[in-house]
Amino acid sequence: MISRRRAATTTAALTCGVALLAGVASTAAASAGTSDGGEGDLADKSAQQISDDALQQLLAAQSLRLRTETSADPTKLDLTLDRAGNCTGAISKGEYGRVELVKRGDEVWMKPDAAFWKGLLPGKKGDDAAAKYRDTFLHGTTKNSFLRGVSAACDLKAFQKAATGPERRPSGTPSPSHSASLTKGRPTTQEGTRVLPVVKKTRGAVETLYVAIDGKHYPRKLTAAVDHQTGTILLSNYDTPVSTKTPAPDETADIAALDDLLKGSQGT
Repeated sequence: MISRRRAATTTAALTCGVALLAGVASTAAASAGTSDGGEGDLADKSAQQISDDALQQLLAAQSLRLRTETSADPTKLDLTLDRAGNCTGAISKGEYGRVELVKRGDEVWMKPDAAFWKGLLPGKKGDDAAAKYRDTFLHGTTKNSFLRGVSAACDLKAFQKAATGPERRPSGTPSPSHSASLTKGRPTTQEGTRVLPVVKKTRGAVETLYVAIDGKHYPRKLTAAVDHQTGTILLSNYDTPVSTKTPAPDETADIAALDDLLKGSQGT
């Protein structure tokens, strides 16, 4: 059923660039810059040091905006989330639809679009649900398995933990002989922010971490390309609080309505 697959894949895009960050940050062999060249105070740092600094900034963040996409899966995330598990934003599943998402504590509000309903329920039932619940948030708590699965993407702590990798190597520790070295790219601009790319190439894969040059050296963008597949994570709005606004009661319906609809569809 699409419902189970949808809940199971809402966090898939999180791992697309998290593995990249872990891989880039754990490679100790690196090249060092010898002149500024627009790199600011990153000019005298090695690619490894820049990667390490960026990872530490990510781990220290209390909140951020996360956007993801990968060519291997239609799932796209656009969420502002914090370490308390609160978030607001949207999850798109391509032709299977899009949901707006709000989470505060253990309460979750989810507003599906028409494509979601029509993909979830067969025939006329999907059309009827799309019309009935147009512009309506389904509301419940994480005790509900569906809402718990969808809102799992709101866990910034889990994202940060995954970014460290399974065995984080201390900076300066010699890397295994099979590890690829990190190299600096040329300064560029990403959504109005000057960034310095840190590139890792190994076994046909190219991974690039874009680090903010000015101010705190936040990781701003991560890309990976391997076997004709690509993935991208965009990170921004560091330490900007998640909105506390939640949908009004007259804009919501109990999540039990979805459960009832799913039970009804299984009997047809």
